[in-house]
Amino acid sequence: MPLSRRALVCALAASSFALAAAPAQAQSVKIGIVGPFSGPFAHYGALFKAAAEAYVAGQGGKLGGREVELIYRDTGGPNPAQTKSLVQELIVKDKVDYLGGFVFTPNALAVAPLIQQSQTPTVIFNAATSSITEKSDYFVRTGYTLWQVTVPLARWAAKQNIARVVTAVTDYGPGLDAEAAFKSEFARQGGTVVESIRMPIATTDFGPFVQRIKASGAQAVYTFLPGGPPNLGFIKAYNENGLAKSGVRFLGTAETDEFDLQKFGDSAVGLTTAFHYSGAHDSAANKAFVAALKKQDPGAAANYASVGAWDGMHVIQKMIEATGGRKDGPKAIATARTLQWESPRGPVRIDGKTRHITQDVYLRQVEKVGGVLVNKEVESFGPQVDHGLAQ
Repeated sequence: MPLSRRALVCALAASSFALAAAPAQAQSVKIGIVGPFSGPFAHYGALFKAAAEAYVAGQGGKLGGREVELIYRDTGGPNPAQTKSLVQELIVKDKVDYLGGFVFTPNALAVAPLIQQSQTPTVIFNAATSSITEKSDYFVRTGYTLWQVTVPLARWAAKQNIARVVTAVTDYGPGLDAEAAFKSEFARQGGTVVESIRMPIATTDFGPFVQRIKASGAQAVYTFLPGGPPNLGFIKAYNENGLAKSGVRFLGTAETDEFDLQKFGDSAVGLTTAFHYSGAHDSAANKAFVAALKKQDPGAAANYASVGAWDGMHVIQKMIEATGGRKDGPKAIATARTLQWESPRGPVRIDGKTRHITQDVYLRQVEKVGGVLVNKEVESFGPQVDHGLAQ
C-alpha cells in the first residue's frame, strides 16, 4: 500500500533525525612522515617507516584508541624547496593531524613557517641543529643535537690529557654546531683546537682532509659527518692514511652507526664516540624495541634513526590521547612538554621550555662481541640537555 504524502514526510524526518542522532564515525588520525626514501640516504626513510609501523603494531594497530593512517613523503635528501612543497601538500591536501620525520636540518628549517601557521604538531625524529625547535612553537624533537652529545665528549677528552685536537665536520648546520660545541667546551677545559676543517656535504674523497689532520700534530680528531656513505669514506681514509697507527685518536658521535658498523670490519675496533643510543644498550625496553623492529622489518637496524622514530611515535600517541584524536595543536604541544618515559635509550623527558629531549649520553667504544661489532657503552655521562640552546 503506497504511503500518503504526510506519512512519507514523517518517515523522512524520522530518518533524518536518526542519522543526526547517530554518533559520527571517528575518522582516522593522519600522520605524515617526511624523509629520504630514495637516493644515498634512503635508509633513513626505511628506518623511520619500520620503527613507526612497529610502534603502531605494538599498540594493537591504534594510537590513543584511534585508527591511524601513516602517509610517507620522499625528500630524496637535503632539498628544502622540495620538502616545503611536500609538507604544504600534506597539510592542505591530505589534511594531516601530525607530522614526523626530517633527517636534514635545511629541510626542517624550510617548513617551520608552514608548521607555525597551520599549528601542526611536528616531531623531529633526527635533524640535529639546536636552533630548529626555536623556529616554530609546534616543533618537538625526539632525536638529539650535536651540542648535546659533543659537550660531554669534549670534557672527557680533556680528562684523558688530550690537549691538541683537529675538528673535521661536514659544512652544514649540524656540522657547524658540532664544531662550535667541541671548540667552545674544549677551550673551557684548557684544550686547544689546532685546526678546524669543514668538508662539503657532497665530499666523497676524504684523503686530502685526513692528510691535513695527520700533518697538524694533533693528538685526536673530532669529526661529524651525516650518516651513510660519508661515514664509511672518512673512516676508511682515517685508517688508510695511518692516523690510527700514528696515535691520532678518533672522537665522534654517530659515525659508527649500527646501520653501517659491520661494513667497517675490524678497522673500527676501538673507535670512540659519545652518543645517546647504542643498539647494544642493556635494558628491557631496548630488548623489546629491537625485537619489535626486527619483527616488522628483519633488515632494519636498531640505531639513532629508528629509535628517534619509535620515541617520536610515542610522543604522537600521547598527544592523540590528550586531544581525544581532535586536531588541537596548542593542547597537543602543551602535553608534549610534560612527557617523560623509559625509552630504549634509557630514561628521557621532553624539556618543557625547549621542547627538546633530555637524555643520557654514553661514551661508547667499538668492540667485537661474538664475531659482531657493537657500540659498547663504557661510561654514562648522565642526563644531558641541549647545551646549544643553553648558550
